[in-house]
Amino acid sequence: MAVTKLAELESALGYWFREARLLDQALMHSSRVSERSPDDPQDDNEKLEFLGDAVLELLVSEDLVRRFPDWSEGQLSKGRARLVNARSLWVAAGRLGLGNYLRLGRGEEKTGGRTKPALLADAYEAIVAAIYLDSGLDAARGFVQRSLVEGAIVAEAELRGRSDHKSSLQEFLQARGTQPGIYDVVEETGPDHEKTFRVEFRVAGEIVADGIGKTKKEAEQSAALTALKKLGADIE
Repeated sequence: MAVTKLAELESALGYWFREARLLDQALMHSSRVSERSPDDPQDDNEKLEFLGDAVLELLVSEDLVRRFPDWSEGQLSKGRARLVNARSLWVAAGRLGLGNYLRLGRGEEKTGGRTKPALLADAYEAIVAAIYLDSGLDAARGFVQRSLVEGAIVAEAELRGRSDHKSSLQEFLQARGTQPGIYDVVEETGPDHEKTFRVEFRVAGEIVADGIGKTKKEAEQSAALTALKKLGADIE
């Protein structure tokens, strides 16, 4: 890849590599290997992705423990899961514009590989590993905080201690072999700038619980919490 394009990406990352080959490898998708050009790296980014996954787990765990000393182990686990899941990494990769710099095979190029969530999430993990190998844990820590943690915490209030009751309810029902429920908005009151929503949660057509909130999401979370209590689930 042209030096100017790599420099452009390094500026977006906020990190400048001592060994440019590591950045090159992090951008090399396996679909490109059989079509490798003379300036392509020898290896694809799968090993870097593997390492980056482990480094991310460590750094995000460390960050959450430091930021939220009062959280329980269960809250920390859920917070980490929200931060390092494929969707969160895809969003982070999108903010960095990683898709513009990937080395893809013709097949992946034709099928929209530059915007595929799984592919971009993998590339983000590979970038984390490349920075770690290039400069160590402190450099990787700074990158992860800038590109992933800060953005996710601003975007998702749940990470500040709010439980995701909808996910907990879904897991509870699955464990019992019960079919997933549905949420229905049954009432909206108040003016447009200050609405209140009432939501009912139903399973197999039967109303299990309802909830009220200033947004549909808030009302659904309220209904899910009420359902968990009625069904006897353990709630953190």
